[in-house]
Amino acid sequence: MEHYLDNSATTAVSKAAADKAYAVMTRLYGNPSSLHSKGIEAENELKNARKSVALRLRVSDEEITFTSGGTEANNLALFGAAYARLRERKKIIISAVEHSSVTEAAKRLEAEGFQVERIAPRKDGFIHPEDVAAAADKNTSLVSVMLVNNETGAIMPVSEIFAAVKAKDEKILCHTDAVQAFGKLEIKAKALGADLISVSGHKVHAPKGVGALYIKKGVRLVSRQYGGEQEKRIRPGTENLPAIAAFGVACDMFDIENNYKTVSALNNYAKKKLLQIEGVTLNSPEAALPYVLNISAGRVRSETMLHFLEEREVFVSSGSACAKGKPSHVLSAMGLSREKADSALRISFCKHNTLEDIDALCEGVAIGLKVLAHR
Repeated sequence: MEHYLDNSATTAVSKAAADKAYAVMTRLYGNPSSLHSKGIEAENELKNARKSVALRLRVSDEEITFTSGGTEANNLALFGAAYARLRERKKIIISAVEHSSVTEAAKRLEAEGFQVERIAPRKDGFIHPEDVAAAADKNTSLVSVMLVNNETGAIMPVSEIFAAVKAKDEKILCHTDAVQAFGKLEIKAKALGADLISVSGHKVHAPKGVGALYIKKGVRLVSRQYGGEQEKRIRPGTENLPAIAAFGVACDMFDIENNYKTVSALNNYAKKKLLQIEGVTLNSPEAALPYVLNISAGRVRSETMLHFLEEREVFVSSGSACAKGKPSHVLSAMGLSREKADSALRISFCKHNTLEDIDALCEGVAIGLKVLAHR
């Protein structure tokens, strides 16, 4: 029996979302830009999906731009904001624990002459508002701090961070990568104080290949692509309507409060059982999002344990899926020892997980520590 506990990497597509994608591909296949009835039919699907995503961020429909996923949304936010203010401001501030789609974009901007300042978390695993505000100045164009860390589940105090930054200079744009938070926490753009918010479909039971960027009305970005009139020319090109429509359906199915309770119970059960295993320690902060649990498993390297668990049909991750097994910059920035970072596993839940999944995980880790430690 399969025990899938890698939902921060991707989720199974829901039947309702898959059915919608299939219907759009086979029946509602018109181009949303076409003026005939098939095009209008498709355009209505696009409008409905945009409304569904906007509703979950408490923003207007016109403030949502569809992308190919969270990576493109993050890239569009960073490059778009940086280039739009190139002549007046050339400093970007990010946290040191961002997703690679932010850290690599920042690295590229740095190579182009922008100043990039990286704010490390304190020992508690969180980015503190005063640390970000201290780095902000009149040359700062953009601040980017993720809402939920994809490796540890740490919920960053984004609203406090952005308030502190805006108090110092209200012209600084504030972006948050909310990919791991979307569908799991109630998100209100205005309450966060965010000018830009990135979200993704395949983390919330929609297909891969679709995401969105919230762009607050009045914020100007320089497009990364050129072509047609789609998405207000910010992201031109024929829309991936099957995936977008499925994303909209997935958003309509959010049950944040009940799912949070379910996953919190699973997380607590997992922590209790895992900590009974000699050699296991927790890396996630106590107040982390319950959907993500990061542990270190003795002296056994992450990849070795991961494949041992896979043989038992238990699927977890050694960190961010986008890192493809490279050492975690997140755990390093948190000050974890190399030994702990090298044995780290990320367990990530969804509403479909069960106590049996966790029992299988704990049994596998316990046996693995006994068997693998002696190889």
